[in-house]
Amino acid sequence: MNIHEYQAKQLFQQYKIPVPLGRHAESADSAKQMAQELGGEGWVVKAQVHAGGRGKVGGVKVAKSLTEVAEISESLLGQRLVTIQTGHLGLPINSLLIESLYPIKRELYLSILMDRSIERVIFIASVAGGMDIEAVAHDTPEQIISVPIHPASGLQGYQCRKVAYNLGLKGPQVKALTQIMQGMYDLFLEKDATQIEINPLIETDGGDLLALDAKINFDDNALALHADISAMKDPSQEDDKENYAQQYGLNYITLEGNIGCMVNGAGLAMATMDLVKLKGGQPANFLDVGGGTNVEKVCEAFKLILSDKSVKAVLVNIFGGIVQCDVIAAGILAAIEQIHVSVPVVVRLEGTNVEEGRALLTNTGLSIYPADDLTHAAEQAVALAEAV
Repeated sequence: MNIHEYQAKQLFQQYKIPVPLGRHAESADSAKQMAQELGGEGWVVKAQVHAGGRGKVGGVKVAKSLTEVAEISESLLGQRLVTIQTGHLGLPINSLLIESLYPIKRELYLSILMDRSIERVIFIASVAGGMDIEAVAHDTPEQIISVPIHPASGLQGYQCRKVAYNLGLKGPQVKALTQIMQGMYDLFLEKDATQIEINPLIETDGGDLLALDAKINFDDNALALHADISAMKDPSQEDDKENYAQQYGLNYITLEGNIGCMVNGAGLAMATMDLVKLKGGQPANFLDVGGGTNVEKVCEAFKLILSDKSVKAVLVNIFGGIVQCDVIAAGILAAIEQIHVSVPVVVRLEGTNVEEGRALLTNTGLSIYPADDLTHAAEQAVALAEAV
């Protein structure tokens, strides 16, 4: 789960990570009022969307007057921001973060995440802050330092000093960075985050360190333990279909093809999509109905797939283990009756109660095409989608 920058900075403050003075606003009038409360002679107006790269496309702007704060806010709110991290439709701007301006001497990079290759939490830092860290890693890898943390000992002072010295920090700044890193480490563990990123971490002209930006991702599987984090979820920043799928325990991701896929098991779903592409087609979605599905979930899965108007054919690939093939078949028939499926449906069933499932789908008079194996099913789905 992602959260907005202003929410991330609220968490930062709880963990003693210094951030710029800022206020959250949901209208141009409130943005102007918040800027007035902050004081000063300049402010930064930041669009709050779940995506990076905002500054490159006009989502972060500097205002030199209260009137300009209101004008910029009015121009951003209600629009959709398209960045390199969003789809072509972008994400809606429903709120803003208004922050005071700070003189910047240097921009640094600091993040914490799980490195699964070494099974350790790891800090990554760089003197090349404010840039895409992937580009830095590719072009100038010597500018990146990584520090793995042993789970038994936790974050140690010498590790913080190592990062500080590599970033060119001195004196009180070393202590300040140690506090920031300890706050990030505690937040990461206590709230079950998967990544915390500060880009840039700025050094002001006065030598202070501030988290100018803040991004936090959380483990969806741990949200039940953190009501405060769950409350920060903004459904408007997520795909409507994916939100709908979660209500029924379906794992769904929207793609850009025209062949709807319904599969049980994430690995089998990936293999199914790969084979569709191998046969010249394009999957419209990833959809895992799970191992313990029922007729209702299958119906909802079909409704979800067909809510995408670009879908020209549906490929159902079920290996019956925990889920039984006859349950899937009954769900398919119920869905077709309820929502009047007009596109061809290719069904490949194997496993528990497969004969009963195939019998249910035989001689129905509906546009259901049985397949003997996955290769045959993918070929059929691609051909039928092209024929529509």
